[in-house]
Order: sequence, then C-alpha cells, then structure tokens
Amino acid sequence: MIRPVSFGFNPQTAGSNAFQKADAEQQQVQDKALQEFDNFVSILRANGVNVIVIDDTAEPHTPDSIFPNNWVSFHSTGDILLYPMQAENRRLERREDIITQLEDQFAVRHVIDLSRYEQQHKFLEGTGSMVLDRENQLAYACLSPRTDKDVLDDFCRQTGYSPVLFHAFDQHGQAIYHTNVLMCMAERFVVICLDSITDPKERETVVASFYSTQKNIFDISFEQMNQFAGNMLEVFNAEGESLLVMSGSAYRSLSPQQVHTLQQFSRLVYADIPTIERNGGGSARCMMAEVRLVPLGQ
Repeated sequence: MIRPVSFGFNPQTAGSNAFQKADAEQQQVQDKALQEFDNFVSILRANGVNVIVIDDTAEPHTPDSIFPNNWVSFHSTGDILLYPMQAENRRLERREDIITQLEDQFAVRHVIDLSRYEQQHKFLEGTGSMVLDRENQLAYACLSPRTDKDVLDDFCRQTGYSPVLFHAFDQHGQAIYHTNVLMCMAERFVVICLDSITDPKERETVVASFYSTQKNIFDISFEQMNQFAGNMLEVFNAEGESLLVMSGSAYRSLSPQQVHTLQQFSRLVYADIPTIERNGGGSARCMMAEVRLVPLGQ
C-alpha cells in the first residue's frame, strides 16, 4: 500500500472514470485521505494482515499513487508484472525502488514489463483492468479505453492465464472503466453486478465460467456497485483466515441477507475512506496490491 503525500482529484483520469468527483480544497483532501489511509492500514493490521506500507514521493506529482494495483501485480510464480497506464501522470507511479525493496524480502524470478504498449496507446491497468481468478488462472476483463485486448492477450501468453472478455456499462450507458469496480473474485465466491453486462451472450459466458469453477455468485445492484460494493478484495491473515476487505460505504450498501451469507465464507472487514473514493474514483481493493510472492528462505 502506498501512503500518499499529494493525493487529489486527477483531471487526466476523470474523463473515463464516472466515480470521480472533485472536492474544492485539495490540501484538505490530502490531509483527510492520509487520515483515512492510516486508519485503513491500522484496521488491516489489527485483523492480522501483513501490510507493507511504502511512502509516496513528493516529486514527481502522482495524485493517484494510492492505487498501486493498477501499475504492478505480484504472482506466486515469482513474476512481477508492470502495466501500461492511460494517464501520463499515472505512468510516473512505477517505481524501481519498490521492486528492489521487495526483491530483498521475496523470491523474484522475472519482472515482465508491458508498459511499452503505452507507445501504441494500448493500456491494461493491472488488477483494475483484470480481475484474476488466480487458482483457475482466468483473467476476467471488461474492455474499455483502459483495457486493451491485445495487451490482455500478451499478459495471458506470458502468465498462462486464459481471458474471459466482456463489455460492461453503468446505469447511464457509460462504459465501466475498470473491471474491479463491478466484480470481486474470491476463492469460493464472486461478487458481481451482472446487470452491467448488457449483452446476454457475454453475461451467459461469464456466469458459465463461474459455474465451471464452482463459485458462489453474489449479484449486486447498480446502486451497490456505485457504493463500491464490487471493489472488494479477499485477503488472508497470519492465521490463514479469509477476510473480505471493503470500504464502509460498500459494507453499508449490502443488505442484511447479503452480509449474513457472505459471512459464511469470509469475515467482513471495512474502513471508511469517503475522501479517497470521491476524489480518486477508486476504493479499498484499488489501494491494495496483494503480494503473492514467496518470502525468501521458504
């Protein structure tokens, strides 16, 4: 997780992110975002999650650095992947020193750099663009200006994943910019806004894939998606317990029945991050780049 120093509304990303809304005083936004970030980390650690916190740098200015899962992903194979980003100021988030720091702690085999696709104006923004079923090596992706099929195919060739492609739209017909806004993949279940997949054949293909991998399906509404109920992440704490991490707004959007049923699979953990959600257009899942690398010495 990247601790922000200059978080704020990013006009370079707002065109394709319908979730972003600018607050007036950006210094107050940074101060509030920092409080929300530190509280979120404290909640994760209190629940037994090992959190690696890295401070952002003041220069270059990277207002979205709090969302590291878009530029990097870490895999149990020892691979680290770097991704092509649509916004020019988001490309500055890629930091070699972070990779070097992790190489001191974990077994790293290859760093696979896909960022060269930026020269072709083709993008794949990490585990925002893709929702990975790591156990079954499936990459679910809704195509958008930030998610290009050619780059996804290259990702799949180099990692052994198979793509599950579809198109998704919000209730106003605008293309959803990142797949992880509308769906969350866990070991035993998936949370998804199926109404956003408007093509019946594409929806049928996606649902069939869930059934074939024996996932329980939790269908959420547009209203719940807009409260970031699709932007959750399953993590495991030091005791191996499954935790479903989300924002406070996402948690409060769930019905009592949904909460009860989800709790059969994971313990629900949430933190209030309204400033980050409103100004950044991302939520809890976007703030966590899960490290699946194997620690050195194991």
